[in-house]
Amino acid sequence: MKTKSILYTLLVLLTCGALSCSSEASEQETATESAQQQKRILVFSKTAGFRHKSIPAGKAALLQLGQEHNVTVDTTENAAYFTADSLKKYAAVVFLNTTKDVLDEAQQEAFKQYIQSGGGFAGVHAASDTEYDWPWYNQLVGAYFTSHPEVQQAAIDVLDKDHLSTSHLPDRWEHTDEWYNFKSINPKVQVLANLDESSYKGGENGENHPIAWYHEFDGGRAFYTALGHTEESYSDTLFLRHMWGGIRYAMGE
Repeated sequence: MKTKSILYTLLVLLTCGALSCSSEASEQETATESAQQQKRILVFSKTAGFRHKSIPAGKAALLQLGQEHNVTVDTTENAAYFTADSLKKYAAVVFLNTTKDVLDEAQQEAFKQYIQSGGGFAGVHAASDTEYDWPWYNQLVGAYFTSHPEVQQAAIDVLDKDHLSTSHLPDRWEHTDEWYNFKSINPKVQVLANLDESSYKGGENGENHPIAWYHEFDGGRAFYTALGHTEESYSDTLFLRHMWGGIRYAMGE
């Protein structure tokens, strides 16, 4: 009887151990699947011209937004990231206040192929003050910066409330920023918001002054907002939701 009792006890212990191992393995598999499903974005802020003081605040805000929304955020100013193998890891690439010529020809080609393969692009503020000698980029970002007056408050008329970047905004949004004037505007972009030039001084685009837009382009998706010059923008809830909504669109949501 004692022998049977001992054997039974051993059987119970072995069974419990097996179940415990099975449970731990299942939890590990779930964690692995979750990590695999987590999207990743690249935030690129290299400058070869004017450097915005708000770049560190912008990076910090995007890292925080990534944590809140279960998105891995990599930040860099190293253009060597722009290779086919590197870029394919990312659901979207964000140009955060980049300026002037930031990619060489090989890096440009890798980025172009990334977009053509269904990748996403989100440009913030000075992303339109970038790559003036690359016509393809002009079409992707949607316009080139040409000038701006001093930082001041202005009124933005939100034209499309069905987009992830604008659904939370008031119809008329009062905001303080550095207001860009544009040239070489891509007529195929879908305008989300228009700047009311009568509400501030220094506008040069007239009644048609887009300030945020999106479009499908060359196999991928692109979003651009001209807001984001000031450090204060990156603690402004309305702007942060606007920027993150545009990035979500670029990621394919």
